[in-house]
Amino acid sequence: MKQRTLGTNGPSVSALGLGLMGMSEFYGATDDEQSIATIHHALDLGVNLLDTADVYGNGHNEQLLGRALAGRRRDEAVVATKFGSRPQGASAIVDSSPEYAREALDASLARLGLDHVDVYYLHRRDPQVPIEDTVGALAELVAQGKIRHIGLSEVSAATLRRANAVHPIAAVQSEYSLWERGLEAEVLPAARELGVAVVPYSPVGRGFLTGTVTNLDSLAADDYRRFDPRFQGENLTRNLALADRVKTLAEQAGLTATQLALAWLLHQGPDVVPIPGTKRISYLEQNAAAADVELDAATLAALDAAVPRGAAAGERYPEQLMGSLDG
Repeated sequence: MKQRTLGTNGPSVSALGLGLMGMSEFYGATDDEQSIATIHHALDLGVNLLDTADVYGNGHNEQLLGRALAGRRRDEAVVATKFGSRPQGASAIVDSSPEYAREALDASLARLGLDHVDVYYLHRRDPQVPIEDTVGALAELVAQGKIRHIGLSEVSAATLRRANAVHPIAAVQSEYSLWERGLEAEVLPAARELGVAVVPYSPVGRGFLTGTVTNLDSLAADDYRRFDPRFQGENLTRNLALADRVKTLAEQAGLTATQLALAWLLHQGPDVVPIPGTKRISYLEQNAAAADVELDAATLAALDAAVPRGAAAGERYPEQLMGSLDG
């Protein structure tokens, strides 16, 4: 597996990581043993950036990763987790306070069975808490050896600059794919200016760019996409046309639609490290193969024309979740 670096002085990681969220919730039935086998196979392939969060499955995802890494496999992995959602009754609130950062990290380390994590992200930012205060607390945790590198998720370019002035930020994780290119306007240029890596989540549009999702009836009853605005009504119809264009170009290139979408992201720069999620070894192997795909200028231009910036119909989250994004 080809390697890339998270930030100016960050860890060396596989060009493609593995997002673990779907192993605990949001995308239908889960199977812990199957998921652990997939994590192990990822490490066998050299896919070493493993991405989780305390909120995924209310801690289950971190416990699952801890089980997978128990014993000899810890040294093979670059473990990234996140904090920022404090449980409150049946729901959660965004909490990026210094006090909660310390509390949440200790809880994550206990679930993971680790003495440190390699990358610790602020998952969502409370605008009432100065980012300088949050990153200052994280910097103290770096000094204590509990985390190696600091990351931010779904922050604006202004927030990224303010944070990096306090302590170097290794990576900013945000949604980025052929059908969600909002990052390119301000955040991506700021990250490059500061030497911060970009870690795209949902790099195939929550599965949409795979070409396998054509209607909501094919999704499990508890699948998040049943409530995603881009999968609803007229938005779905318009977005299916985009997916068809990607699928056609993929066939012309001798690739799956997923591989083409991932290869396109990798070609956006050596500082881009996508983290496609999957629960199955077969899909993991297909994803990993995208790291070796070389796209010519004509194919890249055809993709830009087929799915230009802003082409996807609908907001990328339901209204209540859009409010939790910084800028």
